[in-house]
Amino acid sequence: MHSLKKMTDVVAVWDVILSDGIHKIEFEHGTTSGKRVVYVDGKEEIRKEWMFNLVGKETFYVGAAKTKAIIHILSDKDYVLKYILEIERKSFIKYVKNRSKTTNTWVLHLDGEDFRIVLEKNSMDVWCNGEVIESVPTQHRGCECEPPQPSSNSGDFLVNQGNLSKTNNRRNCF
Repeated sequence: MHSLKKMTDVVAVWDVILSDGIHKIEFEHGTTSGKRVVYVDGKEEIRKEWMFNLVGKETFYVGAAKTKAIIHILSDKDYVLKYILEIERKSFIKYVKNRSKTTNTWVLHLDGEDFRIVLEKNSMDVWCNGEVIESVPTQHRGCECEPPQPSSNSGDFLVNQGNLSKTNNRRNCF
């Protein structure tokens, strides 16, 4: 006997990289029913039934920082629908290119655990596994960020002048 999987009208999927992690955005659009559903990380964020206008936009927020996202639904000259994701007022492609210039990301595997460290260059915020962590500002006018180097095999990390060091055997990146 075969298990029946729920039929959906998912027409677009994006993986959006933010400082707090990678978020999966799925858009379901029933072109005959007009239904629109937006999922972020598998959780339903928006559901609209019986939309008579097939084109338009859906606005929602992603991640811990509540980053604004918009899915634009457009029709071209052949009545083929296009779905364009906009993040922080930029097309998805421009957002990805800009993000590579404005952040540095490191993934560390220590003591069987993975740590994702993100430095936001414009705000100097440091994120570890989805949370902003306290960091010590540098006295230098500019710095070149290198991959963090933990100093021992215990605990968590403290960002100090561009380096990552472990402190007090704690387990939550502080």
